[in-house]
Amino acid sequence: MKKKLKTLMQNATLRHIEYMKYIMSRMLLMLTAVTGLVLTAVFPGCTSLKNGAETHDESAFYDGAAMGYRGMIHVRVGFEQGTITEITVVESREDQAIGGAAIEELTDLVLMYNTTEIDAVSGATETSKGFLEAIENAIMSP
Repeated sequence: MKKKLKTLMQNATLRHIEYMKYIMSRMLLMLTAVTGLVLTAVFPGCTSLKNGAETHDESAFYDGAAMGYRGMIHVRVGFEQGTITEITVVESREDQAIGGAAIEELTDLVLMYNTTEIDAVSGATETSKGFLEAIENAIMSP
């Protein structure tokens, strides 16, 4: 009888632990979603640079450059009312398979979030840093 009771208690404890893990994972998922919604509501259309510089308010294009993995990355950044609307790579020696793919991904993210505060693409860290710095240099240009 004691062995059966002990087995029942162990099984109940295991089920309780699994249920608590499930509840915690759901709570974390909901917290992540709510945090994203709050940040989107509080900071809509916010242009944020790593160094806190402000962007251009007028509609225009600005050029910037920075060192990537294989050389200088030259970009042209378009603005309209303080929002980054276009990013064009004017010149780059980065390879298309890794560096080029990273630049494409980062371009989409910068345009989507209107910020250069984006993590580097794994496997293309130097290219990512150079590309984002080139955008920042264009933003800060007179």
